[in-house]
Amino acid sequence: MKIIVPMAGMGKRMRPHTLTVPKPLLPVAGKPIVQRLVEDITRVCKEPVEEVAFIIGPTFGKAVEQSLIAVAESLGAKGSIYYQQEALGTAHAILCAEPALNGKVVVAFADTLFKADFKLESEREGIIWVQKIADPRAFGVVKVDANNVITDFVEKPETFVSDLAIIGIYYFKDGANLKKELNYLIDNNIREKGEYQLTNALENMKKKGMKFSPGKVSEWLDCGNKDATVYTNQRVLEFVSEKEELVSKSLKNTASRIIPPCYIGENVVLLNAVIGPHVSIGNNTLVENSVIKNSIIQENAKIYQSNIADSMIGSFAEISGVNADLSVGDYTVIKNKAK
Repeated sequence: MKIIVPMAGMGKRMRPHTLTVPKPLLPVAGKPIVQRLVEDITRVCKEPVEEVAFIIGPTFGKAVEQSLIAVAESLGAKGSIYYQQEALGTAHAILCAEPALNGKVVVAFADTLFKADFKLESEREGIIWVQKIADPRAFGVVKVDANNVITDFVEKPETFVSDLAIIGIYYFKDGANLKKELNYLIDNNIREKGEYQLTNALENMKKKGMKFSPGKVSEWLDCGNKDATVYTNQRVLEFVSEKEELVSKSLKNTASRIIPPCYIGENVVLLNAVIGPHVSIGNNTLVENSVIKNSIIQENAKIYQSNIADSMIGSFAEISGVNADLSVGDYTVIKNKAK
């Protein structure tokens, strides 16, 4: 089994957090989004994952590449890096990892997490993972027949056709066949709104007789913007609180209270603080005389005399005297002086 992870996008809706860090490397419950995604997929696979291929932007840098390879190796797989030089759509992004497109393949776009209580049925020709949602107009959806086989792919329907939204994770029993269909789009310049789209390849495969089944997850968690990512952090903390050691033994806690579930990284200092519930704090962060709820605080941050909720605060940020819902990037300084 191979996992292909396209993650070359700029993550503009997550700015300022993605000005310095690619969105899939932002932390959720103490681990990068993409690491949790790959771990979750590996868990539902019935057979070992031999390779994880990451498709990144050319400017991500060696440190990012090394961290991604380490994620794959931690799961016993080979990590490989491919580059998407230009944003030309989902089909183009996947094809950038062309050498990895053979055998059984899972394609997973790195801005989504999920909760699932099943094993991947790898004998099926193709699986498209979906989640039933209340308002499907902003998503691609699938229609299924009485035999639970996908009959149609509909992109962002204005009128109701289905409430099964495609969450961005796909399984293909024959990666070489997927590669052939993606190359067909490129070779014949078949585009939608100027880009090469995976849904066009899926439609061609379906017309040729390939049967796609919907794979349903029990919960779909989006990381598309700040509020969605904070909510995802909340839910992941709840999922993993009984499975992972979330509070580091190196924590220096003075007169502070932690309301679980919370993630506390290495060498964090808490002084007269109330933390939680649903807070993740990165390594080497200091929180003093403050209350923090339902938030993600990244590494090396300093927070003083503040009451913060529903927030994302970047690495090396310094916050003082603030009572707010914040979205601040790395190295930001906010100080409200008492009058």
